[in-house]
Amino acid sequence: QVQLVESGGGLVQAGGSLRLSCVVSGSTSSIYVMGWFRQAPGKEREFVAAIRWSGISTYYSPSVRGRFTITRDNARNTVYLQMNSLKPEDTAVYYCSAARDYYGEHARNYDYWGQGTQVTVSS
Repeated sequence: QVQLVESGGGLVQAGGSLRLSCVVSGSTSSIYVMGWFRQAPGKEREFVAAIRWSGISTYYSPSVRGRFTITRDNARNTVYLQMNSLKPEDTAVYYCSAARDYYGEHARNYDYWGQGTQVTVSS
């Protein structure tokens, strides 16, 4: 089993920045990819970014590419999402996720999920 705990959400003005953190515990050796997703009220969960647990490969949604950066610190078992140039449409609950054998944007293929952290961007 893998446990994921997100933090770092909050309220920020448009154009501002936030950094989300996801601490990973449990069977980290089973992880292939870490991902970030978000879900706004009344909308489906949306892929944001993914990173391989080993290696440097990253993958972004077109809506955040160039503004968000996903990184990981294996020594700390932590994955980060640096969010810059935030827009009101980035407002959502952000979820950290882990996949054992998948690298992509489909939430159904991720095996573990955190509880989510709220990000609100005011205009």
